[in-house]
Amino acid sequence: MNETFQHIVDTPLGWFNMMGSKSAILEAHWIAEEDAVVGNGGGIVPWKRMAEDQLREYFQGKRDSFSLPLLPRGTEFQQAVWKRVLHIPKGTTKTYSALAQELGGPERARPVGTAIGANPLLLLIPCHRVIGSDGALTGYAGGLRSKEWLLHHEGAIQQPQLRLF
Repeated sequence: MNETFQHIVDTPLGWFNMMGSKSAILEAHWIAEEDAVVGNGGGIVPWKRMAEDQLREYFQGKRDSFSLPLLPRGTEFQQAVWKRVLHIPKGTTKTYSALAQELGGPERARPVGTAIGANPLLLLIPCHRVIGSDGALTGYAGGLRSKEWLLHHEGAIQQPQLRLF
């Protein structure tokens, strides 16, 4: 039986929940405060301290990307999309259509959007950096306000359109 480990970190956007195996993070997303359970279950694993330190550095503006053991579960196509998203630098964005073009052509835009929507590692695989062709901040499992906050924090957008928290 595979053990599951959990670690919850308080961030400027709320409680960030990470679940993983002994060796890698499998899922990461924000949770409601009432769902944040003290204790961070499952015992000690190396990625917990690394993740907490790197998240703190990121939110302090001292880190551009994460260097963590990630093991997202998904189809071969989803894996290819997530790999491309990992290479979008902090402070920049890329459109769904540009990613689709890199992955075989414009007809892949909808599957790219579906794969990004299925990203099990919010923030760690920075799908918030993917935007609509017209520059619109479309869809984000963490919420559009969070997406906008992250892009503003990273310097990819200067003037927030939504009222930030």
